[in-house]
Amino acid sequence: MHYLRKSASALLCLSCFFLAGNSLAQKAWVIGQSAPLTGSNASFGEAIRDGALAYFKSVNAKGGINGMPVELVTLDDQNQRKVAGANAQKLLDTNGVVALFGFASATLSLDAMPQAEKAGVLFFAPFSGANPVRKASPVVFTLRASYGDELEKMLSFWTGLGLKQVVVVHYDDEVGKQNLGVVTEYLAKQGKTPAAFPLQRNAKLDGAQLEALLKLKPDVIINTVLSGPAAEISKYIVAKGTFIPMSSLSFIGAQQYIEAAGEAGAGISISQVVPNTASSLPVVRECAKALQDAGVKVPMNSAHLESCIGAKVLTEAMRRTKRAGDPKALLASMASLGSYDTGGFIVNYGPNQHHGSKYVELGMVTRSGKLRN
Repeated sequence: MHYLRKSASALLCLSCFFLAGNSLAQKAWVIGQSAPLTGSNASFGEAIRDGALAYFKSVNAKGGINGMPVELVTLDDQNQRKVAGANAQKLLDTNGVVALFGFASATLSLDAMPQAEKAGVLFFAPFSGANPVRKASPVVFTLRASYGDELEKMLSFWTGLGLKQVVVVHYDDEVGKQNLGVVTEYLAKQGKTPAAFPLQRNAKLDGAQLEALLKLKPDVIINTVLSGPAAEISKYIVAKGTFIPMSSLSFIGAQQYIEAAGEAGAGISISQVVPNTASSLPVVRECAKALQDAGVKVPMNSAHLESCIGAKVLTEAMRRTKRAGDPKALLASMASLGSYDTGGFIVNYGPNQHHGSKYVELGMVTRSGKLRN
């Protein structure tokens, strides 16, 4: 009998241990993020982190969500696919995240998405409109329009002006080739074929490559690469004393491109998948204030804003979750969110609707280094 009492006591203590562990696990909503915080794309990664962090800080200042604060854990992936995949595994296994959020590109998401799917954890708002993040998946939900939506907008503009020779600057990898394919498919309907100019990801351009680009005699350049190589192309063209119209996907990071290109960026158009940061929409004002309150010194850019809006949508899904801190309950909440107005920017989600927005606007870089719609 004494033995049974001791056994029962031990079991009770063991139960207390697990209950305590569960309680500790649910003291915060832990959101996992992998972003390039070092390397050539660091300023873009920092903006993604800071936009979300600022919004979550504003939520925590008001008492959190259902009584629990939000904790954003951001790991540096150096813009490397394998590192981003390893980061995702660590966030899922070690940090116990309820969602993976705001990975900085489709390439950085490729190894992370299958891990989220296996774990049954929401993978929300990757900074990409590429096909890989738009394939049917029970856990992947996007915030922004597709690259197909963006490319159609810019191509209809330039071909409407009668420009014929379209050159696509793209990365020579899975995602880059898919972006080229979108342009090729669109132009084929008009009896046109674009010229391709492939680049190695994370490699620097040299003079021979830039000359090879000019030899293609582009009427317009469609840029699907990051701000660094895009800025080098713009500078080289201007140094040659010429001007070639160029449109870039939102993937470039508008502010990052403007800073890298300097005066050579004037006249370049960049598609935008969130409202202009100078607009008076309530969500734009709210995010600008959150960044200011969080101590971010630089003016809000489009990457800040997109990440902040994503954080707001994720917060709403967490707020509606039936079991606080439960990843599967959060996933179900996102799938049933419906139409949600963030403050002038509306998203729509449902069981068969995982892509929240088709919003696209073309902005032009002015001589003063501003992006104007």
